[in-house]
Amino acid sequence: MNCNVPTDICFSFTGFCARGGRTDDHCDGWGIAFFEGSGCRLLLDEKSAVVSPVAELVRQYPIHSTHVISHIRKATQGRVALENCHPFQRELWGRYWVFAHNGDLKDLPKTQGFYQSVGDTDSEQAFCTILERLRQAFPDEKPVLTALYPILQDITTQLATYGVFNYLLSDGEHFFVHCSTLLSYVVREAPFCQAHLVDQDVTVDFQELTKIQDRVAIIATVPLTDNEDWTPIPPHQLMVFQDGEPQPMPIC
Repeated sequence: MNCNVPTDICFSFTGFCARGGRTDDHCDGWGIAFFEGSGCRLLLDEKSAVVSPVAELVRQYPIHSTHVISHIRKATQGRVALENCHPFQRELWGRYWVFAHNGDLKDLPKTQGFYQSVGDTDSEQAFCTILERLRQAFPDEKPVLTALYPILQDITTQLATYGVFNYLLSDGEHFFVHCSTLLSYVVREAPFCQAHLVDQDVTVDFQELTKIQDRVAIIATVPLTDNEDWTPIPPHQLMVFQDGEPQPMPIC
């Protein structure tokens, strides 16, 4: 989720976590990260989302954030363990960066440098590779988006040659989304309407919960609702979301 004002994700998360063992077979752990100012609240559990007490806490506790990344895991590489749960978090340029990956990267070379994996997944290794390359390209501080985007796009293109590489990446300022095979998004803004979850028989009327200036973008592998107009992201596209809407692709 990316939005222009701090917003809770309780509605979308209710449907999303059902896919962690009830309506889908992604039951090898889960996690969620909320950016709050310069901090980041990261919650992980190796239990499936449908039975996790931590997931129940998130469903009931309306944490407000402008950048949220959540992931339910179906293990392809790495054992079922806490250290292999997404999202992963590291520091770069004095900011927390958070990453979640849906896919499978075969024979990915190990990163040699500052960033090292704690677990044994291809996903964490890819995240370390991204940050290592960014740190080498811009050693002192975060560059402007027009300089950062083409480097990240180049890194992404190279990593995608190893397999399926759908991912979400954010530092709490910019929200990057790469579609390798399957991702969609919906932007909720005025005039707001009702939304009904695909995975649970739950409906919410956003008109009762929002202000006219609010804007929220939800990105998911498969649409979470069945009565909203979700936009498929074309394969091999790297998008940037900010303030609840997709941004024009930066040009150097």
